[in-house]
Amino acid sequence: MTVPSIPPGAVTRVSRGEFDPSRFAEVEQMNRDISAYLIPAIRQLDGLLAFYAGVSPTGSLAHVSIWRTDEHAAQLNDLREMVVDARRDAEAVGVSFNPITHYPIAWSI
Repeated sequence: MTVPSIPPGAVTRVSRGEFDPSRFAEVEQMNRDISAYLIPAIRQLDGLLAFYAGVSPTGSLAHVSIWRTDEHAAQLNDLREMVVDARRDAEAVGVSFNPITHYPIAWSI
């Protein structure tokens, strides 16, 4: 397995949400649907190294991304497609969000 080179100063941005597990199918579909407008918008941002999104049947979802710097990661805080459109669509299916956290990367495999 080849691991991409992680530059010094890179950060992981973690956004988590919770929902009633009985709504898993709705939330999973919403997560797939929002990719249609989030992927193109996020790809235009500088400093993105990777982005992953997933939904658990136990009632949580996570968007985890890796950025060159904290400033690059912070671009998502102002991205309309993320903070307005995706939040609206997620809340419509019962997702409530935890605070977003940025983690400086200390090591990787």
